[in-house]
Amino acid sequence: MKDLHYPIGNFELRPFDEATKNEWLNDFRNLPTDLENVVKNLNQSQLDTPYREGGWTIQQVVHHLADSHMNCYIYFKLTLTEELPIIKDYNQNDWSNTTDVLHTPITFSINLLYALHQRWADLLSSFTTFEWQKKFFHPTHKVEISLWDMFTVYVWHGKHHIAHIKNLIETKGW
Repeated sequence: MKDLHYPIGNFELRPFDEATKNEWLNDFRNLPTDLENVVKNLNQSQLDTPYREGGWTIQQVVHHLADSHMNCYIYFKLTLTEELPIIKDYNQNDWSNTTDVLHTPITFSINLLYALHQRWADLLSSFTTFEWQKKFFHPTHKVEISLWDMFTVYVWHGKHHIAHIKNLIETKGW
């Protein structure tokens, strides 16, 4: 039986290496296209379906990806321009129930992700080994996190949520 919470498995940190970086930058650039391809034929009733019992709807997942990735992009910019910045955490469940998430067409968040991921990937492609190791402080988890480690989280994050949507489409036979 598929794990509906973690369909691609739990997140695992990987050490920095050039081959992994290049592969993941490619995956990262392709996230908006991958997401768009998965949801392009879904109607509003399907978008309003939770990917698992007690989970978010597909609509919420798509908007969550935009919200989460916008926040993380800001974490990266702060970390590049400040010494060990303290990031501002947010409640993703509260954000997933705001009016814009519930009523704005998902195409707006997909378009936002195209622009965001292009800029973000361009920035990441310019990083030196030193910049990948720069850190910010996460106040909720009370830990310093390197940009490389956060990048690995967000490569996984996109694939994780796309797998939620794919699993629902497969299960429902859409």
